[in-house]
Amino acid sequence: MQRRRFSAGLLAGATLPALAQGIPAEGTHYVRLSQRAPVDAPPGKVEVLAFFWYGSPQCNTVTPALEAWAGRLAGDVLFRHVPVALRDEPFTAHQRLYYALEALGQLPALHRKVYYAIHVGRTRLDAPADMAAFVARQGVDAEQFRAAYASKEVQAKAQRARQLSAAYKIDGVPAIGVQGRYFTTAGLAGSPQRLLAVADFLIPLARKG
Repeated sequence: MQRRRFSAGLLAGATLPALAQGIPAEGTHYVRLSQRAPVDAPPGKVEVLAFFWYGSPQCNTVTPALEAWAGRLAGDVLFRHVPVALRDEPFTAHQRLYYALEALGQLPALHRKVYYAIHVGRTRLDAPADMAAFVARQGVDAEQFRAAYASKEVQAKAQRARQLSAAYKIDGVPAIGVQGRYFTTAGLAGSPQRLLAVADFLIPLARKG
């Protein structure tokens, strides 16, 4: 499968005419899925999924803005992260790392620290032993982490994440899916920052049904 490549020009904010006018174009800046992806949000809510990988420099770059943006979303929007597995390793391990931290209630404290460890500290977090040592340095019980990492709950969530990624046809990150109907990526939008502007455009579309 051909992966989208995010060029230096796109990441620098190359001009995209329709988006520059404030009107993202279907097929250029976002994609409407021909077959809807599963949605876990209840009726009356809009599900917004942020697809990511801890090893992605672009995801690391956009995370502060993404978190600030998510904090400003309307009350009818249900936002959550979805770790992707574009291939088996280290993607699958990073999926389970994310959901193990979630199971332990450690995501608020450690989500950004995982990015920092990988991209600034150059720490390898590809194996459970390395992850357990990392969380222990952050004050988390390593054995509790190992148990969560190996749990059926975490494995089931990782499998669900792979199903959602396949349904949205995600082949690059960062990406945002909206209500099982639309998705956009940093490559389509023009930059990780413009990704959020396109998502802002898609949420009202999803409300209309």
